[in-house]
Amino acid sequence: METAQSPIATSAAAGLLETEEALTFVKETFANELARRLHLAKISAPMVVLDGTGINDDLNGVERPVGFPIKALDEQRAVVVHSLAKWKRLRLRELGIAPGKGLLTDMRALRPDEDYSPIHSIYVDQWDWEKHILPEQRTIPFLKTTVETIYQTLKTTEQLVSEQFGIEPVLPPGITFIYAEDLLQRYPDLTPKQREHEAAREYGAVFLMGIGGELSHGEIHDGRAPDYDDWSTPNEAGHRGLNGDILLWNPVLETSFEVSSMGIRVDKAALARQLALRGCPERQQLQFHRMLLADELPQSIGGGIGQSRVCMFLLRKAHIGEVQVSIWPEAVRRELAKDGIELL
Repeated sequence: METAQSPIATSAAAGLLETEEALTFVKETFANELARRLHLAKISAPMVVLDGTGINDDLNGVERPVGFPIKALDEQRAVVVHSLAKWKRLRLRELGIAPGKGLLTDMRALRPDEDYSPIHSIYVDQWDWEKHILPEQRTIPFLKTTVETIYQTLKTTEQLVSEQFGIEPVLPPGITFIYAEDLLQRYPDLTPKQREHEAAREYGAVFLMGIGGELSHGEIHDGRAPDYDDWSTPNEAGHRGLNGDILLWNPVLETSFEVSSMGIRVDKAALARQLALRGCPERQQLQFHRMLLADELPQSIGGGIGQSRVCMFLLRKAHIGEVQVSIWPEAVRRELAKDGIELL
């Protein structure tokens, strides 16, 4: 069997039902392992939040949320979540979750400004998790330990998928940690995505650190909102930032493949600094931001892990539409069908 293929991806007899069963297996296995290893309680999550509270994830600050007025609330506007990055931190406080423990939820979101591609859809599903930490744990070693735990969860799930469906494992034994600045120095003439491609191809699994802050050439590696991940605090490694992305080498698509964005969250000093750097200090007046600046929210680490992305990778699928139900142009469906790729 070739590494980049699976019986589920290629067998005409397998059918869509077997794919659905495999998706259930991957999602249940990974979520249960993650909750056990990180000491997370599974909880319910909102699909919409009220506008104007600062709770919704702003992503890069330009993406439009899906919104609508609510008749029963005097036409107050609600928005469909982009992610639950800030909501989870509020929930840690509301549930009284102790340090060392956290929460895990299934997040369902709509991002209508997302560009279609084999790995992008307007529908987003991810495991959103958040863990209460102590102030002294806002360090690179603690971040790395958490990343390694998540990576080993992926490895375990991959092995169980292999035993269940006969798909050969491809993940390397460990994950490699690289700073965005170091990757820039190594490949100064490449774009950020090209640099990610080279790193993932070389190592197989990478945690790319320090995403969101300005690098030595005056640009950022990739956008990050200013009010959840800490991408500006100087760290003990001589860089800035306590966050990053988990990138894998995808043997089907033969490219770098992001499965998670995560990090230690801003404290009040980092929040004020990052709001100033992004030119939006007025956000300090929003509900979430006022609570954080008043020391009313716990210190935390958290992130999102793409459910469809993980399923794509572990089941060796070539298109995200093979593992989730979304809206696609008919021309895309027809073109993919010619290659034997059937979207759900």
